[in-house]
Amino acid sequence: MMEKGVEHLISARKSMRVNLEKSKDIGLSLEKARPRLVEINQRLPSLEAAIRPIRADQDALGDVVGHINRAVVPAAAVLKVFDAIHGLENSLSDPESDLPGYFGVLKRLKEALRFLGENCDMAIQWLADIVEYLEDHNVADDKFISSLKEALTTLKELHSGEDWSCLDGGLLEVALDRLENEFRRLLTENSVPLPMSTPDLPGEQACIAPSLLPVAVIKKLQSILGRLVANNRLEKCVSIYVEVRSSNVRESLQALNLDYLEISVSEFNDVQSIEGHIANWGKHLEFAVKHLLEAEYKLCNDVFDRFGLDVWMGCFAKIASQAGILAFIQFGKTVTESKKDPIKMLKLLDIFASLNKLRLDFNRLFGGAACAEIQRLTRDLIKRVIDGASELFWELQVQVELQRQIPPPPDGGVPKLIIFITDYCNKLLGDDYKPMLTQVLVIERSWKREIFQERLLFDELLNIMRAVQLNLETWSKGYKDDTLSYVFLMNNHCHLYKDLKGTKLGILLGDSWLREHEQYKEYYSAVFLRESWAKLPALLSREGLILFSGGRATARDLVKKRLKAFNEAFDDMYKKQSNWIMLDKELREKTCQLIIQAIVPVYRSYMQNYGPLVEQEGSSKYAKYTVRSLEKMLNSLFVPKATRQGSFKVRVPSGKFNNSVADQNQTAIVK
Repeated sequence: MMEKGVEHLISARKSMRVNLEKSKDIGLSLEKARPRLVEINQRLPSLEAAIRPIRADQDALGDVVGHINRAVVPAAAVLKVFDAIHGLENSLSDPESDLPGYFGVLKRLKEALRFLGENCDMAIQWLADIVEYLEDHNVADDKFISSLKEALTTLKELHSGEDWSCLDGGLLEVALDRLENEFRRLLTENSVPLPMSTPDLPGEQACIAPSLLPVAVIKKLQSILGRLVANNRLEKCVSIYVEVRSSNVRESLQALNLDYLEISVSEFNDVQSIEGHIANWGKHLEFAVKHLLEAEYKLCNDVFDRFGLDVWMGCFAKIASQAGILAFIQFGKTVTESKKDPIKMLKLLDIFASLNKLRLDFNRLFGGAACAEIQRLTRDLIKRVIDGASELFWELQVQVELQRQIPPPPDGGVPKLIIFITDYCNKLLGDDYKPMLTQVLVIERSWKREIFQERLLFDELLNIMRAVQLNLETWSKGYKDDTLSYVFLMNNHCHLYKDLKGTKLGILLGDSWLREHEQYKEYYSAVFLRESWAKLPALLSREGLILFSGGRATARDLVKKRLKAFNEAFDDMYKKQSNWIMLDKELREKTCQLIIQAIVPVYRSYMQNYGPLVEQEGSSKYAKYTVRSLEKMLNSLFVPKATRQGSFKVRVPSGKFNNSVADQNQTAIVK
């Protein structure tokens, strides 16, 4: 018994030792598990909150597991692709440094986005089924179900839209924005203003400007456009292109000082005040069309050709409008609205010539539907020019006739109208204006369904010259002094003969017409001499001085009396005629010589024979002039005074003309 008790104690002691060791091990294990238990304890509230909306029993939860698994697989695939897409973000290099590489990443991004777009629908449908199941079986509370529905609605809206780019969180939009910036950079850095080679654009055959962008740059632009247009960004690309290129054209034109294009009708009184601007207008318009817009037209075709005619022509039309072509057209319209005078007709013909010279260029560059506004404004300008020029031409004869109401020149010179109208008609018949005037009149008559013949132009100019002749006859009768009227007629017939001989107008009028005026000049020259200076020698009569019986005293008295009468008549005539002029140098010198020949020999002989009788009486009283001083005085007659600028006003018939016809010199250049 004793031995058995000891054995039990030993066995108990061993068991206690074993249990003690196990307790120690458990204690150590618990000590090691303490951090994890703390972590689990911390996560329990969130887990409790997550499962709180689920109120179904275990069987219902078991049934829903299959639905969840079927939805999670496609959803997880979509999320995996989404993560892959954003993994490409780090691969998006700078398109400037590696454009092909950028295109490669962009292609992969598009493919991934297409996968998202094509698979989101299935994932959304499976998720919708889960929500429907949860709602039908009361697996979750209403608030939880509502939150799920809102999330699904947002997904459906994103997926149902035509633009899937938002499915990637906007990464594709960022990539395309960078590509747009590269498109702008390439354009901006390679768009350099083209200056005019010379201010006057010498040479009739203006060269066509080549493309202003290198071929390599154009190819890059085309490649970028292909990617952007495929992503519905064509309109934005066109906007960038038009902005950069139109700005470049404007900079090219800035050096030309085109401020005059902004001038308004109220800022000038007549065309002469902007005559220089009109001349520059034609040169600048030619430069803009043949050099700048021609290059832009070609460049638009090169860059946008693959996207269709409407696209690149529309792009060019916007560049042309924004670059300033409309301002050129508006300036021409402003000229047509200015006050009427004959000089305006020449300027309108200049404008017509410039437009006609560029007609083929306008038709080619602006012939498309996209340039409809430019076409309309150009046609309106051409119509205004043709109507204005033809109206002024057909009214010219009336304006000449109305000038008969004004008084003739007080110095007997050639009226400004005569100088102006002969020069004007010669210009109309010259090589510069006759073709343009003929073309204008042909078009003007065609609009009226009438046929224009060149004879009509010649007949109208002949009628104008007939009106000029009638004016001369009327004006010559306006002088109170007949002698001055003879000088007036001498001057004007001489002008018509000499100034028109050998000219276009002179040829039109004919040799017989010219000879007639030469004869009239000679006739009035003879009449003038006979009725004026030729009467003076008779005052130096020798009657009673050869066979006188009264002696020396009587002879002296007769000489005194006759010299006094001669001096008074000479002084009076010289003083009066000193204010008269003869414009033609040859006519003036010949007339002075005739006067000298009529007076000086008689005076010389008279003074040689009878001068000694009065020498003691004081030469200044009776022998007032020496032969030399007399010749000098007569040679100084009819010399035009310093030329003065004058304005030739035109009478206004029924409001047709509003201001001056032209500014002409009061006297012509002495020949």
